[in-house]
Amino acid sequence: MNGVAIRPSEPRDGATVLDIWRRAVDATHHFLTPTDRAAIDAEVAGFLPTAPLWLAVDATDRPVGFMLLDGAHMEALFVDPDRRGTGVGRRLVAHALALHPILTTDVNEQNGQAVGFYERLGFHPTGRSALDGQGRSYPLIHLRSGRP
Repeated sequence: MNGVAIRPSEPRDGATVLDIWRRAVDATHHFLTPTDRAAIDAEVAGFLPTAPLWLAVDATDRPVGFMLLDGAHMEALFVDPDRRGTGVGRRLVAHALALHPILTTDVNEQNGQAVGFYERLGFHPTGRSALDGQGRSYPLIHLRSGRP
């Protein structure tokens, strides 16, 4: 993808990354209750700005998407809503797969766009949890790259 590079995050990226997360969640996570959205925001604001992320950056080095890897598990992947559909997410996943040929991730079941995105990239379901990682009633689909 022209003009997009992948690099590790730096302290100066924290505010931009948090802004991307907030706008991406507001654009895709309509299923969250306002109370849960506020609680999750407080949790994320406490760790995301200093987390070791991989960033997709534009030609001016401005972050346009990010992912958080924990070994071969993708904990988070978010793209600036203004850049959705331009290949930023695919580029980040390709980078993760270059580092870890077998990759796992979890996706909110109610986020049909994200489920479809991962399926188009060759991920397949390996299980389901009725609750999210914080014990909230937002079911997760567990996914794995490659052949079933």
